[in-house]
Amino acid sequence: MPKRVLETPSAPNALGPYSVAVRAGDLVFVSGQVAIDPATGERAPDDVTVQARLIMKNLKAILADVGLTMTDVAKTTIFLADINDFAAVNEVYGGYFDDEPPARSTVQVGALPGGFLVEIEVIASRSY
Repeated sequence: MPKRVLETPSAPNALGPYSVAVRAGDLVFVSGQVAIDPATGERAPDDVTVQARLIMKNLKAILADVGLTMTDVAKTTIFLADINDFAAVNEVYGGYFDDEPPARSTVQVGALPGGFLVEIEVIASRSY
């Protein structure tokens, strides 16, 4: 099955030449999200907990736009500007998953676009 770009009205506008969500077979790939309020286009303050909360809220809404939930998430990747923020982000992140959370990678990167402190991407799976 060829890939298909999915409509995501709840997502913040893409900051570059990429799609927010793409379906390929039974997988949905959601591009890395940074802390932008989709209603206003404003960035969240430079507080990693506040940014993580907004990102997770946005990811949940994007998945809902394409008929999925957080329980459909199979894999996440968290990018941190500072690995010392791991515990704070982990606490927020953990509140979005039940007792069977997805596979995950968390890495510190040299920098994130726009000076954001955290970025999170997801891969979800469900038969259509």
